[in-house]
Amino acid sequence: MCDGIADELLGIDLGDIRLNKRSKQVIEALAANPEASINASCEGWNDTLAAYRFFDNDAVTPEQILQPHREATKRRMREQPVVLIVQDTTELDYTQHPAKDARCLNTEQRFGLYEHVLLAVTPDKLCLGVVGTESFDRAPESLGQTKERRTLPIEEKESFRWLEGYRLACQLAVECPGTQIVSVADREADIYDIFVDAQQQSGPRAEYIIRAKEDRSTLERDPESGPRAYHKVRDEVSRSKLRTTRTIELCQTPKRAARQAYLEIRAISVQVKPPHARNHLLSVTYNVVLVEEVGGPGDGTDLSWLLITTLPIETVEDMLRVIDYYVARWTVEIYFRTLKTGCRVEDIQLETTDRLKRCLAFYKIIAWRVLYLTYLNRTCPKLPCTAVFDESEWKSVWRVVTKKAIPKKPPTLSQFMKLLTQLGGYNNRATEAPPGPQPLWVGLRRMTDFATAWLAFGPKKVMYKE
Repeated sequence: MCDGIADELLGIDLGDIRLNKRSKQVIEALAANPEASINASCEGWNDTLAAYRFFDNDAVTPEQILQPHREATKRRMREQPVVLIVQDTTELDYTQHPAKDARCLNTEQRFGLYEHVLLAVTPDKLCLGVVGTESFDRAPESLGQTKERRTLPIEEKESFRWLEGYRLACQLAVECPGTQIVSVADREADIYDIFVDAQQQSGPRAEYIIRAKEDRSTLERDPESGPRAYHKVRDEVSRSKLRTTRTIELCQTPKRAARQAYLEIRAISVQVKPPHARNHLLSVTYNVVLVEEVGGPGDGTDLSWLLITTLPIETVEDMLRVIDYYVARWTVEIYFRTLKTGCRVEDIQLETTDRLKRCLAFYKIIAWRVLYLTYLNRTCPKLPCTAVFDESEWKSVWRVVTKKAIPKKPPTLSQFMKLLTQLGGYNNRATEAPPGPQPLWVGLRRMTDFATAWLAFGPKKVMYKE
């Protein structure tokens, strides 16, 4: 696995051959045991010191570290008919051990970074890589200035990152002309500027799916509600014809128990007014798909999505495609969990924020790799395991887990992943779902130790199956 992850830095240019070489050594060391500290990941004090010096090098930027991975991601994207660019933000809390120049999160007592990440994901949830990131924090004096910030131009607001994310998706549509690019985001991205930007795009552009936060007005007046009132989009689509229904399985979350949900689905095309305070902007036209749970528990967890999109909604298949693409957005949540729980990035202790950002750039690639292997197993189970694991890795795991002679033909990815994730606690029962990221990142750590021993002591005494 570690040999493969170094390939994500092929072509890296940090302005010094020694730095280029060191970057690959650092990512291999960190990937070998993502849960370990930097000291525990490196082999001896010399390597540890070299890693710290790399993170402290002002000539190296996180963007330079991620650039070759972005290029590799675009190559993977060009092989796909449809790619979703999923964007979301998470917080990294370093309150217990802040850098000396750390700034705030949402209060003066909490220190850390917000990480805005754009992932390239297939509709089958195979994560192809990280195509964009932005780190930001807040000055103490800026907290509580919500009203003041509302009057600022979009370029000076934190929310500008969502518009930049959509524009990046449009740029990827130009760079990957044979692939349909769809920008997908949750409620925070419901920003009118994105809709105006999309409508004014000339040439190739990304489509979008955004879950609505604002209930905007149509151009049609509503005299029953007042002389200056207009009809609302949600009311309009709620009154429209029922297009189809669907029953889905909802998994358990901290806020709800697992259950079946019966959904009613409606969709219309609407033209909406700009926000009242920005009526100089053009009106925009987009499609909306309303997904509402019927007969839910009524405890606040009932499903209710209003999805704004530029994708077609003419047929039932079109509407279900919009919903499925939006559901794939959950991949970014799993990515954040892998980054924070699997790679333990909130435990990193470095003296300055710049050092921390350089270190995080490596872990963003490592977290992607774990997620990629998890879903590659689900989408391409018959792929030979040698496509992503080398000989010392799969053979050592085979011997340790099965206690049997090594087969002449390597196992498939599905067969090998069951063995690998058993090292991380996966039970491999017949009725069990495919393994997730957590048993995988634990299994990868143990596999690295076995592969190292395999290479050190040699396989000559291992009996092979005839």
